[in-house]
Order: sequence, then C-alpha cells, then structure tokens
Amino acid sequence: MSDTLESRETLSDNGFPTTDPRIHSLADRLRADPAYTALSVAGDVVAAILAILVARNWPGSGGIDYGWVPWLFVPLLLLLLASRSMYRRGLRRNFLDEIGPVQTSVALSVLLILALLITLGTEYRPGVFMVRVWIAAAVLVALARFLRTTIQRYLRVRGKSKAPTLIVGGGPIVHQLAARMKQFPEYGLDPVGVMDKAPVHGVPSDAPAEFTVPYLGLPSDLDAAVKATGAEELIVAFADVPTEQLVKTIRAAHRNKMRVWVVPRLFDTVGVRTRVEHLGGLPLMVLPHVDPKGWQFLVKGAMDRTLAGLGVLVLSPVFLTLAILVKLSSPGPIFFSQERIGRDGVPFGCLKFRSMRPPRASDADFQLTEGAAPGGVEGVDRRTKIGKLMRQTSLDELPQLLNVLRGDMSLVGPRPERPAYVDLFEMQIRRYGERHRVKAGVTGWAQVHGLRGQTSIADRAEWDNYYIENWSLALDIKILFLTVAAVLKKAED
Repeated sequence: MSDTLESRETLSDNGFPTTDPRIHSLADRLRADPAYTALSVAGDVVAAILAILVARNWPGSGGIDYGWVPWLFVPLLLLLLASRSMYRRGLRRNFLDEIGPVQTSVALSVLLILALLITLGTEYRPGVFMVRVWIAAAVLVALARFLRTTIQRYLRVRGKSKAPTLIVGGGPIVHQLAARMKQFPEYGLDPVGVMDKAPVHGVPSDAPAEFTVPYLGLPSDLDAAVKATGAEELIVAFADVPTEQLVKTIRAAHRNKMRVWVVPRLFDTVGVRTRVEHLGGLPLMVLPHVDPKGWQFLVKGAMDRTLAGLGVLVLSPVFLTLAILVKLSSPGPIFFSQERIGRDGVPFGCLKFRSMRPPRASDADFQLTEGAAPGGVEGVDRRTKIGKLMRQTSLDELPQLLNVLRGDMSLVGPRPERPAYVDLFEMQIRRYGERHRVKAGVTGWAQVHGLRGQTSIADRAEWDNYYIENWSLALDIKILFLTVAAVLKKAED
C-alpha cells in the first residue's frame, strides 16, 4: 500500500482510515530529526577529516606530522557548529544562511588549535599548517553543506522527504498556510488535514483545488488523525476552541513525537529577530523595530551606491552593446523612463532599456487581472527580438543602476509601481502602502520567491513588508545572490 492519503481504502466509524499510512521511504527516514542531525554531523566530520589530510599532504609540505593535536579540530568544529544551531532542523535553511556560521566556526576552530600547538611547542611552523587546514576546511565543509541543502531541496521539490502536517485552526489563515506549503515545497511540509470546532471557513471561493485541505474533526481527535495521516508536524493557528483544549492538543502532539508550531495572533509584527523573555513565568515577545530612516539605512544607501557604481563600470561594455542593439531593433529612444512611486510616495522616473516597438492604433488595450500585479507582457506582445532576450534575462533593468546612483532606488527593496496602480492597490490590498517606507529596489524579497510579472499583488505586499521589518545587510546580500541565481536559471529556461 502507498503511504499517501490517496491510498486509504477503508474507513472507521469516525471517518478515519483503519490502517496506519506511515510506510516510510528512505527519504522520509532521513527527514526525522535524529537522522537529519546524524547526516549533517557525518558530512561535517568527513569534510573536516579530509581538510586535515589535505593539509598534511599539501604539495611541498614534506608530510610533517603534528601528532594528535590537529585532530582536535574535528570535535571542536562540531561543537562550535552545534553552538550556532547548525544541527537544528529548520523549515527552510538555505545554503546562504549557513555559509556565515560555517566559515566563522571553521576560522575559530583553526585559531584555537593553532594557539594550542604554539602553547605546546613544536619544532615546525604550525601557522603554515593550520592556514592550509583553514583553506581546505573552508572549502570542504561549505561544499558538504551545499550538497546536503541541494539534495534536500531536490527531494522536497519532487514531493519526497516532506512531513505530513496537520493544521489546528480556521479562517483565511488556514488557506494561507496550505497555499504556502503547496507553493513552496522546499519548506518540506505537506498539509494533510485541518482540525477545528467546525469545517474550515473563510477560504476564498476561487481558491485552487490543490490548496484545499480535508477537515478531520475536532482538535481532541488528534490521536486518531495522526494515526490516519501519519502526521509529524502540527501548526496551531487561530482555532475556535477553548485554550484548555488547545493545550491538551499540543500535549497530545508531543506524545506523538510531533513538532509543534504556533502562529501568533499578531504575526504581521513578529520578525526573525523576535525574542521571548519572561515576566514572573509569563512569556513576553520582544518585537524589534527597524527604522527605515535610521543609521542602518544610511549604511545601506552607501553600499547601494558603491555597488551600483562598480556595476556600471564593470558592465559598461554590456550597456554599450545593448544600447546599439536597441537602437537598431526599431525606431525610438534607447532608454524608456516610466513614472513610478518610490519612498514616502514620491514619484520618480524608473529607467529601462526600451524592449518594445512603439504602439499602434490597432493594438488592443491591456486589462489588468483582478488581484494580480501589472507587468510582463501587457496586452499585445510588442517586444522586439532583442527586447525578448533582455526581458528573459532581466537585462532591460540594468539602467536602474543609474536610478540607484541618483538616489531614487536601492539595489534591494520593493519593486516600484505606477501611480494609478498604487492608488488602486492601496484601496484593495491590506498593508500595500506600507511598502513605501523604504526606497524601491532593482530586485526584492518577493521577486526571488517567484513573484514577478502578473502575480498576486497581495502576496507581493506581504513579502515586501516582511523584508522591511526583518531588514539587514546580510539579507540584502542574500537577495542579491538569489537574484543572480534566479536570472541564470531563467536564462537557461
């Protein structure tokens, strides 16, 4: 029998399957926390051992043996990685999220071993040897982590190694959670049922069928639901049941060895740097505040202009080539400037390479799809041959580096929109206007999550506000790397 919900053939009186669907594949077993930790530790151990062997057999090293001390690098590295929570399974840990803690742990481990070698004394030069360990480990440990995250993502995107997940709650938040799990399989969660006082309500009438989740009864029926679905994760949202019952449900989940997640009521205000403190045993969440006009954003602006200037300098041959091709493609200017709304609602001229021929009287008008953002091909396809290539590779947006130099835009931020659409969306979309707290960006958090062209404007607003409230220079750098990867993947497609 298959281990999916569709394999159920017989039901008990309460509507649950009479058989336990937990028939785990190898990918499912590796998903479990102990196996995940063991796999991660094994990869780091192998990489660290190889790093020491590479350093000992480095060309020209003479095969010097420093004894047992260098081998302390292996357990020390594991200890430092564990202290950085690098063996804790998260929802979606990207390789870029791991590279910083990995490299700092490698560096600190090397320095501590070097200090020990110097203290013990040796007739050889331990500094040279440990630098070689440092170089080898920086590459090999990072490579091991990259392979693990890549394989994990590959399995999840193809429906493998995903944890069956129950949702306790009702209303639109249930649809939102289910939609996120389906849209982003790399999170590794598969919604298999909803439990609440009554069948889920508040789901949009136009919700795609694949985003709907079966109702499995009251939260008090959790044990039966777990046996029926093989659920390993529980998300507690805005359930219409007494608090005492929710506490019992969470305890039942822990008895079933499930991980439990709780969606806070004020989830719009809870960011990645939120911490929990206690007042006489009562938990209090401390909500950090990001000031878009604070000194941190002055640093961001300086970095933006520096990188944009370097980008224009390095890419000047590309600019010149595209300018010539655009001019030869059809009549009209090389650059296209369109009024967009920036920080604090101030309009500016957003620059692009012109990618379309001039409009004709016979061209049909563009009608915006309800709930979607404008963008992509609007109405009649007027793109030139070079325009199609530039759109496919996002090269048409290179002139926005000039906008960054002028101070109109940032390298990373919410994508700017036209004034007429801004007025419309501010009336229709919750928190849409809050996007304008910061400068518009050449790329953004929403765009690297696939929200480009005529996609949901509500989802864009949500991702953009998340970016603003959780902003850091590290997040900007991560988005820039993800943008390059997305553009290259788009070009390959």
